[in-house]
Amino acid sequence: MKNKVQLITYADRLGDGTIASLTDVLRTRFDGVYEGVHILPFFTPYDGADAGFDPVDHTKVDPRLGTWDDIAELSKTHDIMVDTIVNHMSWESKQFQDVMKRGEDSPYYPMFLTMSSVFPDGATEDDLAGIYRPRPGLPFTHYTWGGKTRLVWTTFTPQQVDIDTDSKEGWDYLLSILDQLSRSHVSYIRLDAVGYGAKQAKTSCFMTPKTFDLIGRIKAEAESRGLETLIEVHSYYKKQVAIANKVDRVYDFAIPGLLLHALTTGKTDPIAKWVEVRPNNAVTVLDTHDGIGVIDIGSDQLDRSLKGLVPDEEVDQLVETIHENTHGESRAATGAAASNLDLYQVNSTYYSALGCNDQHYLAARAVQFFLPGVPQVYYVGALAGANDMELLRHTNVGRDINRHYYSVEEIDRNLERPVVKALNALCRMRNQLDAFDGEFAFNRDGDALTFSWTGETTSATLAFEPKRGLGVDNQASVCTLRWSDAAGEHETDDLLAAPPTAA
Repeated sequence: MKNKVQLITYADRLGDGTIASLTDVLRTRFDGVYEGVHILPFFTPYDGADAGFDPVDHTKVDPRLGTWDDIAELSKTHDIMVDTIVNHMSWESKQFQDVMKRGEDSPYYPMFLTMSSVFPDGATEDDLAGIYRPRPGLPFTHYTWGGKTRLVWTTFTPQQVDIDTDSKEGWDYLLSILDQLSRSHVSYIRLDAVGYGAKQAKTSCFMTPKTFDLIGRIKAEAESRGLETLIEVHSYYKKQVAIANKVDRVYDFAIPGLLLHALTTGKTDPIAKWVEVRPNNAVTVLDTHDGIGVIDIGSDQLDRSLKGLVPDEEVDQLVETIHENTHGESRAATGAAASNLDLYQVNSTYYSALGCNDQHYLAARAVQFFLPGVPQVYYVGALAGANDMELLRHTNVGRDINRHYYSVEEIDRNLERPVVKALNALCRMRNQLDAFDGEFAFNRDGDALTFSWTGETTSATLAFEPKRGLGVDNQASVCTLRWSDAAGEHETDDLLAAPPTAA
C-alpha cells in the first residue's frame, strides 16, 4: 500500500452520483490531495438496507453508478480499495431467496446459518447470553425456508443474513468475490465485519481463535490474487495488536477516541501509551462511514477486568462531551434514539464532535498524519462537514448523520473554507515529503507530545499540546509544525492561518 493520503467515500455522495463523476472530482478538486480511494460498496444494490453493506450481488457494479470499466478508468490515477463483506449478504440475494423457496432442497441451503446449525445439540441460556452482538437482543430472525420457520443467524439487521464460512458454498461465494476484484484493477480489499464471520458453539462468536483462522485463510487467497488485505474490527485495543501480524493492514480505531479525549481534557497519557504499543502496519482514520468507536479505547466488552487505554468513567464522560459539543445532535443519532442501534459507537461527524472547532480539527488530522501508517480521510471529514440532521430526520438511521450527499457545487463552496484549504495543504505536505517514508521518533514532555520523521532529503516534526486550547470555543492553536525541504527550513504555529507548503 502506498504511503500516501487516501480518501474514503461512497460513489454516489461526492459529485453527481456516479463513479465517473467521483473520478472527475478526485482528479480535479483533490488533485495531489488524495492518491488512493476506498470506494464504499457500489455493488448491486448500493442503496439497500445498510447503504450497500447488504449486497444482492457482490460481484456486479450497480448500473446506476457505472461499470467495472469505470473502476478501471479510476485505477489509472488512484489506487483503489474495495470492501469484501465477509459475514453476510442480502436476504434478497438469489441464493437466500432460493433457500426460502426450496428449503433443504436448495443447493444453497448449507450456505446460511441457523441457530440449530451452530448449536446442533441445543443451546443453554448461558450459551445464548455469551454471544457477542453489536446490537440489542439475540442474532436471530424468523424466516420461512421451504414452508418451515427457521431461526436464521443475522448478526446486524434482519435483512443481512449471515454466511456459513465453513461451508463449501459459503467459501466458494467469498472466493468468487475475490476473483472478481482481482480482475477489476482493485489493489486492496477491506474485510468488513470479519470479526463475526466464524461461528462456534460455546464461544462469543466474535474474534475467537476460529476467527483468526478465517482471517488467515482469506488473506492467503487474497494474496494469491495480488490483493492486499485490510481488516475492519472494532474491539479491545490489545486484540487489534494481536490481529496486526496476521494481515497486511489493520485499522487504528483507537486514535479517533484518544484524540477526542485529549482535545477535550488536555490529557495525553493514553495517546502516549498507545503510541508505544500500536501496530505500525496500520491504516489511520478519524472518521469512517460508521460512527466514532468508543469500545476501542475502553475496557474489553467481553471481560471488563481487562482495562482499556482510557478509564471507563472517562469514556462515558467523553460520550457526554460529544453530545454537548454537538448540542444534542449526536445523542439523537446514537443508540435507541435511531433505528440503527449501535452499542459501541457515537454517531456524529468528527468535525461536529469537536464542536466545529477548526484548530482542534486540524490538530487531530495533523497527529493522524504523523502517526506511522497510511492515513485515510472520510469524504465528510475531507470537507470538514457538520452533522446532517436533515438526512437523519428523513431516514431515521443514526449513521446517516455522517453520510451527507455533496453535489459538485457544494464541494466547490466547501473548498473555499479556510479549514478545508488547510486540511488539503496538510495532505499535500504528507504526500510530498519523503520524511514520512523514513525514521519515526516519538517524545513526551509532560502533556506535550512530539512526533518526528526524518527522510533522505526532508524532515518533519509536529508538537501537540492540547492543554493550550481547552474549551470548545477556544480557537488557540495546539500544534506547532516544523519541516525541511528543498526550499529550506519552515515553521508554523497556526495550521489554520498559515498552513504548510512543501517544495
